[in-house]
Amino acid sequence: MFKRLFLLMMVIVLASCGGNKPVAKTTTYKKPQPVARNVRKPVTKKPATATAKPVAQKSSSNQSGEMKKIEAQYEGAKEPEKSSGNTTVYSKQEILEATTRVRVTTQMVLDYIGQYKDIAKSNMNKFGIPASITLGQGILESGAGTGPLSALANNHFGIKCHKEWTGPSVAYDDDAAQECFRKYDDPSQSYQDHSLFLTTRDRYAFLFNLDKRDYQGWARGLKAAGYATDPKYPEKLIGIIERYQLNRYDAEVMGDEFVPLNTGPLTASQGVKANNIDTYEVVKGDTLYSISKKFNLSVDELRRKNDLSENAISIGQILKIK
Repeated sequence: MFKRLFLLMMVIVLASCGGNKPVAKTTTYKKPQPVARNVRKPVTKKPATATAKPVAQKSSSNQSGEMKKIEAQYEGAKEPEKSSGNTTVYSKQEILEATTRVRVTTQMVLDYIGQYKDIAKSNMNKFGIPASITLGQGILESGAGTGPLSALANNHFGIKCHKEWTGPSVAYDDDAAQECFRKYDDPSQSYQDHSLFLTTRDRYAFLFNLDKRDYQGWARGLKAAGYATDPKYPEKLIGIIERYQLNRYDAEVMGDEFVPLNTGPLTASQGVKANNIDTYEVVKGDTLYSISKKFNLSVDELRRKNDLSENAISIGQILKIK
């Protein structure tokens, strides 16, 4: 009896254990699927986003780099032409303005006159242009040979190319940017061309009806004929002629006795006054300071030379200047 009960209980226990097996099957084989799904996500998405961004960045940086190279090559191409003997010269506005504004000493001007006075006199004999006008223009236009145009092109008179010019040229900032100016092998050619320029153009023909001693009339006539655009050109030219007594070379060519000029500003009523080369006659508007500047003296030097105890002077008074 006991054995039967034991066997019955064993059957019941075994039956209940067999009913739990399906649960074990469901928990064992379904777990690997989510693991495989998690692995695919980083493999497919991350490389795609990592490679797309650098491509766009490299493209834009390469383009800007190429533009910089092109600009650098363009800018660099200007420099060799600036310092070489080529026909085109690139120049900055602050350098090119120095043509008539360069600072020169009295000695530099005197050296320039000494170098070119014989050429001016020879051209006066040949073409009829006063040597004082030629020299005065050369000093004014070239800054006594120190201006950029005279240095770059041996052009001492600022003559532009114009239609008939077939020779070499330089580009130069003047009334407009990069205008065409004539270039010469030697300054003497510039002086020759200056004379030809004035004698072969109808607009300057009336000048040759003036007296060759009338440098003031020539100076004003040049401006009226359009030689220069500066409204003060005649006064500047006349001032140079009178300051450096350039009319002496007109007198030498014409065989006249040279009478030194009053280097003060002349008016129509004053005319030309005769002065000894070592003295100066005071005219209306003069002061000791203005006279000292004309002759590169200090006021104290001027007073000492003339035994003056004060600065008062009178019209017609003769002052020692040397």
